[in-house]
Amino acid sequence: MSLDHENNGALHEKLIEEVLSQYPDKAAKRRKKHLSVATRRDEIGEAGKVLSECDVKSNIKSIPGVMTIRGCAYAGSKGVVWGPVKDMVHISHGPVGCGQYSWSQRRNYYTGMTGIDTFVTMQFTSDFQEKDIVFGGDKKLEQVIDEIEELFPLNKGITVQSECPIGLIGDDIEAVSRKKAKEHDKTIVPVRCEGFRGVSQSLGHHIANDAIRDWVFDKKEVEFESSPYDVNVIGDYNIGGDAWASRILLEEVGLRVVGNWSGDATLAEIERAPKAKLNLIHCYRSMNYICRHMEEKYGIAWMEYNFFGPSQIEASLRKIAKHFGPEIEDKTEAVIAKYRPLVDAVIAKYRPRLEGKTVMLYVGGLRPRHVITAYEDLGMEIVGTGYEFGHNDDYQRTGHYVKKGTLIYDDVTGYELEKFIEGIRPDLVGSGIKEKYPVQKMGIPFRQMHSWDYSGPYHGYDGFAIFARDMDLAINYPVWDLYDAPWKKKAVPPAAIAAE
Repeated sequence: MSLDHENNGALHEKLIEEVLSQYPDKAAKRRKKHLSVATRRDEIGEAGKVLSECDVKSNIKSIPGVMTIRGCAYAGSKGVVWGPVKDMVHISHGPVGCGQYSWSQRRNYYTGMTGIDTFVTMQFTSDFQEKDIVFGGDKKLEQVIDEIEELFPLNKGITVQSECPIGLIGDDIEAVSRKKAKEHDKTIVPVRCEGFRGVSQSLGHHIANDAIRDWVFDKKEVEFESSPYDVNVIGDYNIGGDAWASRILLEEVGLRVVGNWSGDATLAEIERAPKAKLNLIHCYRSMNYICRHMEEKYGIAWMEYNFFGPSQIEASLRKIAKHFGPEIEDKTEAVIAKYRPLVDAVIAKYRPRLEGKTVMLYVGGLRPRHVITAYEDLGMEIVGTGYEFGHNDDYQRTGHYVKKGTLIYDDVTGYELEKFIEGIRPDLVGSGIKEKYPVQKMGIPFRQMHSWDYSGPYHGYDGFAIFARDMDLAINYPVWDLYDAPWKKKAVPPAAIAAE
């Protein structure tokens, strides 16, 4: 159901020139490499679709003082990869601020009894003070681990999420973890995710993946009876219940989800991951590292999937089913047919209200590309998109989704994004919480696309119905008719009133 259109590339080129003209020459030269307009590529993708080229520099250190919207390595490890693992306690090792700021902000849903056998929405910190910086925090970390074991004996393991001071003062968290793991007979994972490492939260993802490889896999005998249709869902953090929606679909087509991590995940699901037959990766950026490792060491194939919107749901289900053969393929077609009336009803209701509406996106992970066809299934047009911490291969993959003339921006600054929005005046902007209120003050509808603005799930067929409803509510909400002051509104001609 994708749209056949081209965006206004000339306007977008002009906007880039205007933004760069406000920078000093050196800064303009650096930022120019991160801003582009998608061009047509002489290449045909899947289903005969012509691809676009998104040629920008990425994964490079931000220019100091430009108000980047990126996070840090600690945010990538604790906030994204490890935090949602529900039966482990995650210690924010360092001053209290990092743990406080990252406390429950991602809406990672889970089942269990909080404080008894699940700990996702709790904050654990070693609360570094000045004396800990001077004399070291290893003894304090040992004490914290002992207290956790006494107060929360049903936890299945502990991770030590390092904040900046830990790396600066040289604490040996690995030695402490080995000592306490032996003492308590528990899995204790030290994660060297100090915030100063790397250029964004992306390195934190990589470090967290490596910690799984080095401290969880093959550390104990895993008793698990496998089946021919076992799959791991990797890189789905169950924001608003997304992973549950994905799991329902996969189980309906006859697969068995043996690991759903790290959203609503348990340590046991991670430990048995190497026994699956296929890894299905949702957020490629944050979890491709561990998938590649499992492919190399255990021979487990992996593939990306996209459950945003019916077009991508159907394509992904068929691609997954093809890996398992005719039996799963037949069940998949039956599932697609089962949900077709729901899809048709949603599109019939919302597409007339959203047809032709324009959208600008600026998010992290996979959403700058994965959600594009969900909007297009509703008749909407993506005029600009970009990543906070994307790499070159993310922009290559984006070429499969965007149209010629689309504005592409990497690690966009606050100033750039504001000027792009002012120049394009899209009908909707999808980005993060820091961008939400300035955009709304500009009189433009906004959806928080990091955590679904307290809604969701958006995955799966039922999620598509919620997605369509939310986009309609955002764009067609009556408050936007009140944005202009009464004395600034244009008078409506009498003839127009009569015609209505």
